[in-house]
Amino acid sequence: MKRILFVCVENSNRSQMAEAFARRHGGPRLLSMSAGSRPSGKINPRTIAFMAERGCDLGTQHSKSLDEIPDAQFDAVVTMGCGDACPWIPAARRVDWGLPDPKALDDDGFRRVRDEIERRVLALLAELDASSADS
Repeated sequence: MKRILFVCVENSNRSQMAEAFARRHGGPRLLSMSAGSRPSGKINPRTIAFMAERGCDLGTQHSKSLDEIPDAQFDAVVTMGCGDACPWIPAARRVDWGLPDPKALDDDGFRRVRDEIERRVLALLAELDASSADS
């Protein structure tokens, strides 16, 4: 089973969307988690609404701290443009997706970030599948 961790500052927008898309598209072959370096304690209601448009229910999710993530070897850790606020987490692969935090964007901008996250999650899953086939 592959393990992916998505990290942003608040764990209320970008990393939550990435986790949900990875769960949806990765299925049972993948363990997807997300956390924040300074979690807000709640999921942005707009994130919940815009993910519902894509069939993803984030209503039961909560904003998590990195302290809540179990010690595990990750196949990939993806940071979401949080710069120095994202600590170093060991992983076989590290990627930074310098995506804007959509919380201050208008609805169209928010959806563009959401859709870009889904596109990048799909590409990452394909890369991880390809690396497994090569092993």
